[in-house]
Amino acid sequence: MPNQDQSSNNKIFDLEERTAKFGGNIIKFIKTIKITEINRSIISQLIRSATSIGANYCEADGAESKKDFQHKVGICKKESKESKHWLRMLATTNEERTDECRKFWREAQELTLIFSKIILNSKLSR
Repeated sequence: MPNQDQSSNNKIFDLEERTAKFGGNIIKFIKTIKITEINRSIISQLIRSATSIGANYCEADGAESKKDFQHKVGICKKESKESKHWLRMLATTNEERTDECRKFWREAQELTLIFSKIILNSKLSR
């Protein structure tokens, strides 16, 4: 069952949906970036890492053990951190798109913090 929680404004927090939206929004954003020799590699890496977050969260959600769950969530955290790196590089090569990259970087940072907390809570509940 996806990680769901009621927030103060009664919106359902669904991490599976949030990670899927992040990956999808990155794909849409990348489609608007001019392909250059430098951008090509950065774009490829960013799409891989950004979409991998949601895929690994789905695997974590169906984990066969607590250890498997922790491992998959750890991958989610690593991929969200990697996405932040590639967003910085994309902003460097496309200075006119820095604000948009910054918006995505903030979401990747929030995901990193969420996954860090999940890992911590999972280890504490041993």
